Amino acid sequence: MKSAIAFLALVAGSATAFTPETLPGALAPMGFFDPLGFAAKADVNTLKRYREAELTHGRVAMLATVGFLVGEKVEGTSFLWDASVTGPAITHLEQVPPLFWALLVTGIGAAEQQRAEIGWVDPADVPVDQPGLLRDDYTPGDIGFDPLGLKPTDPEEYLIMQTKELQNGRLAMLAAAGFMAQELADGKGILEHLGY
Repeated sequence: MKSAIAFLALVAGSATAFTPETLPGALAPMGFFDPLGFAAKADVNTLKRYREAELTHGRVAMLATVGFLVGEKVEGTSFLWDASVTGPAITHLEQVPPLFWALLVTGIGAAEQQRAEIGWVDPADVPVDQPGLLRDDYTPGDIGFDPLGLKPTDPEEYLIMQTKELQNGRLAMLAAAGFMAQELADGKGILEHLGY
């Protein structure tokens, strides 16, 4: 019940509700893991930016992890680019045609513009000492994109789902870094190491 009250206060925009103790993502036995003390030194706005960055990086890493595995699995058999993209996944992007890059940059730019308009205060309205200020009523990571209707309406369930997303994103960041390091170390694909 205590976390539900903290969640409702957070959603209502209360600055006091956004503290390390009320943030989703802490699980036993570690609890709130901040060995370098970034959260202890951060004000509410900075803490919200940290959480936004963590969620964004986690989501990108989850896509990257799936991309590594799928890209290597369909290598040489895909209809894309006449099945000419081959080798470890870290070399795939350099093998695609320039049109792909134009579409990729345009898509990412449009998505980031939309996210900025939803979550951030207009830079013209932000004090000089608070760059990157998030809106008071914005919950980090919640841009309203839920095409499958998976976002729970119950505050307790929503906190649980947020924690699951954070934990999976954290694992994916480690996995993507490990995939890149492994492929850079020996030039072999991840699936090749697994025998697929």
